[in-house]
Amino acid sequence: MQVKTDFDIIVIGGGIVGLAGAYKIVRAHPTVRIAVLEKEGRLAAHQTGRNSGVIHSGLYYKPGSIKAETCTAGRRELIEFARTHGIRHDICGKIIVATDKAELPAMDRILQNGLQNGVEGIERIGPEGIKQIEPSAAGIAALHVPSAGIIDFVAVVNKLADLIREASPRNKVLVYHEVRGFDKHDFYTNVLTLKGTFSTRFVINCAGLQSDRIARMDGVDPPVRIIPFRGDYSELVPAAAGKVRNLIYPVPDPQFPFLGVHFTRMVDGSVECGPNAVFSFKREGYGRTDFSLRDTWESLSYPGTWLLFARHWRYGLNEYARAFRKKLLVAQLQRLIPSLQPEDIHPAKAGVRAQALGRKGVLVDDFQIEARGNAVHVLNAPSPAATASLAIGDQINRVATEHFKL
Repeated sequence: MQVKTDFDIIVIGGGIVGLAGAYKIVRAHPTVRIAVLEKEGRLAAHQTGRNSGVIHSGLYYKPGSIKAETCTAGRRELIEFARTHGIRHDICGKIIVATDKAELPAMDRILQNGLQNGVEGIERIGPEGIKQIEPSAAGIAALHVPSAGIIDFVAVVNKLADLIREASPRNKVLVYHEVRGFDKHDFYTNVLTLKGTFSTRFVINCAGLQSDRIARMDGVDPPVRIIPFRGDYSELVPAAAGKVRNLIYPVPDPQFPFLGVHFTRMVDGSVECGPNAVFSFKREGYGRTDFSLRDTWESLSYPGTWLLFARHWRYGLNEYARAFRKKLLVAQLQRLIPSLQPEDIHPAKAGVRAQALGRKGVLVDDFQIEARGNAVHVLNAPSPAATASLAIGDQINRVATEHFKL
């Protein structure tokens, strides 16, 4: 049965994953009418616009995982996309520095992961090699990763939106359109927003921090709950920015999906350091004392949250201490750059990461995309989702093509 609708597909979420998915569908199916609905007044307002701006190389991720495969492919396509459309980026490389012998086994595992994942040019270097690349850094060994880089992800999102609109006058990318519910029928769905109602044959949920809520609105009981983790960044003052040439990372703790506090030269020339990773009492709360009763209740009433806290309480307390005590943050950063002083850094932006958590307290490590009814739900898309976005877009297109029979 054919029912006349406003759109064939509505994508919910104007971050980089939603725009990349819509862009890949438009390219593969030029006659499909598509709309992207973003609740904020601008695109990339949350995770995409508040991350570190790093093009990840793909060496951290388990070989054979969706993360590994999409990061490697997505990185290469993202760089080509940036070159084609004149988006600011720099393949400047990075070093991952071990400052203690206990970190060497984890560093070697990362090296092996990188080799298996096809990361180009990765090599292990010693203290002299560290000094040649980053004269102010110190360590006993490091991995040099020349394929890593930096980019303006907000510019990528805005270009994707332009290309979607240019593909057809019937395609729309709309801001200030917060989705508040669905009116579902056999062959179409009415998507209710604060600006009006749109009818569509299919829905793709790329709502990031709100993805599990959108799924529940659609009648889906997702197997995960989004638990927000805030990351506070600091910035080096101009006089100290020269201590960092490009990207300097620690060896990450393999128990956690966070990369540890690191130094990042941004595309505008400034240098950020951080982030920490603390439980957030508000899904879109970027201040240290931001609070939402609804968000807090949903997180703390979920059994998996308390199991996670019980397992990693010591790590969590250390992260909170660094969030509120500059001295502890500086001490952590001085492990990588010993000459850094407290007056060299000041507070900068913050971001909130949407981390999917299972009921047994296990963080979902890989990307998770599920097709249900007339909808596709992207339930987990953590880092390196921005780097991998165009490859994730391919995957969304494949799932949508098959499930929706486009």
